[in-house]
Amino acid sequence: MAKLKRAFFCKSCGYEAPKWMGRCPACGEWNTMAEEPTVAKPSKGGSTTMPASQPPVRVDQVVRPEFERIDLGMAEVNRVLGGGLVPGSFILLGGEPGIGKSTLSLQLALADNGLKTLYVSGEESAAQIKIRADRIGGTNKECYIYSDTCLENIIAQIEAMNPGLVVIDSIQTIYTDTVESTAGSVSQIRECAGVLLKYAKSLGIPIIIIGHITKEGSIAGPKILEHMVDVVLQFEGDEGNIYRILRGAKNRFGATFEIGVFEMRADGLRQVDNPSEILLGHYEEPLSGVAVGAAVDGIRPYLIETQALVNNAAFGTPQRTATGYDHRRLSMLLAILEKRVGMKLSSKDVFLNFAGGFRVADTGLDLSIAAAVVSSYFDKPLAEGVCCAGEIGLSGEVRPASRLEQRISEAERLGFRRIVVSGYHARKKSIQTKGIEIVYINRVDELPRAIFQ
Repeated sequence: MAKLKRAFFCKSCGYEAPKWMGRCPACGEWNTMAEEPTVAKPSKGGSTTMPASQPPVRVDQVVRPEFERIDLGMAEVNRVLGGGLVPGSFILLGGEPGIGKSTLSLQLALADNGLKTLYVSGEESAAQIKIRADRIGGTNKECYIYSDTCLENIIAQIEAMNPGLVVIDSIQTIYTDTVESTAGSVSQIRECAGVLLKYAKSLGIPIIIIGHITKEGSIAGPKILEHMVDVVLQFEGDEGNIYRILRGAKNRFGATFEIGVFEMRADGLRQVDNPSEILLGHYEEPLSGVAVGAAVDGIRPYLIETQALVNNAAFGTPQRTATGYDHRRLSMLLAILEKRVGMKLSSKDVFLNFAGGFRVADTGLDLSIAAAVVSSYFDKPLAEGVCCAGEIGLSGEVRPASRLEQRISEAERLGFRRIVVSGYHARKKSIQTKGIEIVYINRVDELPRAIFQ
């Protein structure tokens, strides 16, 4: 009989040690060693023969495989995956609790993509999934629901059905009888993922597994799980906000600079083809403290409304509050405006917000943030049809924003008549525009004249 023993595994990298250690010697993380039972295989006497391996092949003689990507029926998901689903790919989808991972995966299973789909749920019964399926709707009659947590039973169903797509919700609830530990442990997740990876590659069936998120924001389980899969997708957003972003953190079959935007509604997730439509406000008259910035996330341009409020400090210490933005960078921009423009902001409360509750980190929005602060400080609205795109340095210089041509094209498409950018681009003389005026500035003290006239 197999002998039961106990070992310690690192939750971060999966390193195995015979005793507990405060720091993992493999990845250097602290307090990540967890004790789990394992089964020691009995040793067999005699010599063992290694299986024959293929000889090395020169790179120019390797035959490149030809495959056709699978259309999942959702354009935003296809965009993030690089044009569609690759046969035999192993995909990990992670996100905060309640963000909509199960909703997105069920919509993929019910989408009109012509795929025979097996939706495996270890968290919900078939009746619970049916309630959500009726609410979401869908035209795929070849979607099969299977509620089980035993890996051996799931593999048997995959072999019997031979589906075109398998969804596992979630990997933390699946267990195998070959490992003597509870579901969700490091050894169980590693073993179950390894078996599913084997079947995905050998049978050519794409498998999507859903992963839980820890309180630190990382995917629960060993870090090796993210190394094993072909694609890692992050589903981001705020539970108090209706908008979600699907972002690729790893993709062996494409780039990771694309994003997909969704709107959470009562009937499921709606794809947002034009993010600018939800990030721009529509007012009957101009308002102070409102500026529009041309942003880029990955390679996708969009315009977003920046809102700022500058008011006298009600208490001794002025407040600096930013929603969806790094408050430390906001403090830096305020210091630059006070030093280079002469604005007295040390005794002012400053509040910053982005429309739609989006979280942004694009430094090309520095000019729009500064424009919104200047507008609120002087209580004067910007000129009609003006947007900004540029980064501000500590010395007050306006630095160029990345992918400026795409930002200008998006602003021109949405009917803006003027865009304020860095003077660095004036020397390149390669930007071709028709219906929008480009205003070049070199220093931040030139910004008020550019946005108010």
